[in-house]
Amino acid sequence: MDSTVSTLTALFNRIPRRHSLENVTDIRNILNEYENILIAIEALNPFYEKNIPPFFNDLDTIRDAIKKSTDNKASKKNKDSFFDEASGLLKDSIDSMIRLYDDGNRTD
Repeated sequence: MDSTVSTLTALFNRIPRRHSLENVTDIRNILNEYENILIAIEALNPFYEKNIPPFFNDLDTIRDAIKKSTDNKASKKNKDSFFDEASGLLKDSIDSMIRLYDDGNRTD
């Protein structure tokens, strides 16, 4: 298995599902690592350069949901809901990236 796929799979498996302050920190760290991987993949060739931008948009959406999950004015139920949304979106994004990346040699 390609090391990038291994890294993406490890990130996927680390995504927390329950809202807590520790998990908010963890998911933010995972997002930063994922963003760095996306930057590296984007630089591989024109195919990836063309197909990676939607994944960066996912990051913004996920970060917004995480921010809402830490809003002091939100109820516990809403915070949990926002965090669940963020973690689900992150799982979907990483899963899609693993399928798109394949072995890192796509050019079509």
